[in-house]
Amino acid sequence: MFLEPLTLPPDRGLPGELLTELTALHASQRDFHALSGDFPDPDDIRPEQVATALADELAAPDAEVLLARSEGRLVGIAITLAHHPDPADPDPWIGLLMIDAGAQRHGYGRRLASLVEDRFRAAGRTAVRLAVLGNNPGGLAFWTALGYRHLAHRRDRHMGRPCVVLRKRLD
Repeated sequence: MFLEPLTLPPDRGLPGELLTELTALHASQRDFHALSGDFPDPDDIRPEQVATALADELAAPDAEVLLARSEGRLVGIAITLAHHPDPADPDPWIGLLMIDAGAQRHGYGRRLASLVEDRFRAAGRTAVRLAVLGNNPGGLAFWTALGYRHLAHRRDRHMGRPCVVLRKRLD
């Protein structure tokens, strides 16, 4: 698996083939999107919605969208923040890590998380944080199995959803 940073062209549009891949990836995670409420209808995720969501993510300072490919196929996506908007928070964040539903249970999620952690280590970062939606016990189990530890309960900044904040030391 390798990571490919997503960069938007000046017109901020995604190439059609890539947008098709990204839409299929998001649509494959219907149950997650039903939990998160990130898309109005988790059964009908549209390319323009995915394009807008990714452009919004990339508009944040220090945000990066990483595409995970295996054998040429898009199997996952990670969205990271080098600096959290809260200046009191010293750690980078994983804002999203999503694996295509058809590729789950093959180690791609663990590998993608490890590659993201390696990028932060290479940048001299000593820990990473993320938030798991309070109604996502599968996500919480995944991250705790990777060594992330409970730090706090709070609401997310975007939609006010209850979350569990987790942190992992990278040294």
